[in-house]
Amino acid sequence: MATRRARMVHEVRRNAEEVRRGTGLPALDPRVLEALARVPRHRLVPEAQRAHAYANRPLPIGHGQTISQPYIVALMTDLARPRPGDRVLEIGTGSGYQAAVLAELVERVYSIEIVPPLARRAAADLQALGYTNIELREGDGYYGWPEHAPFDAIVVTAAAASIPPPLIEQLKPGGRMVIPVGGQFHTQMLMLVEKQDDGRVRSRQILPVRFVPLTGAGERR
Repeated sequence: MATRRARMVHEVRRNAEEVRRGTGLPALDPRVLEALARVPRHRLVPEAQRAHAYANRPLPIGHGQTISQPYIVALMTDLARPRPGDRVLEIGTGSGYQAAVLAELVERVYSIEIVPPLARRAAADLQALGYTNIELREGDGYYGWPEHAPFDAIVVTAAAASIPPPLIEQLKPGGRMVIPVGGQFHTQMLMLVEKQDDGRVRSRQILPVRFVPLTGAGERR
């Protein structure tokens, strides 16, 4: 698996270079690639998908959900600019893979999953892998996790119709949020949202993506 994982990281690096020519995005932070090289993705997918764990593509994880393509995980992590002392909020735990990658780079990860069986499985798998700096709960991620706010970064792994105001409120001044925005059957754009030191917010489009929709009462309002 280590050989397969190294091959995946090489593909992600090459993928980033190809995208950079079209979008002007900078090269991925080597720390992010090193985190991908450490996280055992095959331990965070259903057993039936383990043979494909290191393919650079999304995989089904049950309950209508997917684990994102490794390149997209790397890109979203890179855009969040994780630092060793950061506290990061993730919306949409899924299999726990994105949370694990973030946990390799920051002090604390708070992750919310709305599908109970996925939340329970991710919690068990992450605990088995020894990730003690991830706190996970079941719930509606639209409203964030105010008890632990503000966050240095927020990573949303499901597409929202618009950027949830509670998440903007919980982002620390100087913080960054990475979120796909758009309908399930319409064009979705990966957005980078930056909160200035004075509280003003600016956002910019990064590239087209396809994610499962953000669900929950907040998103349906």
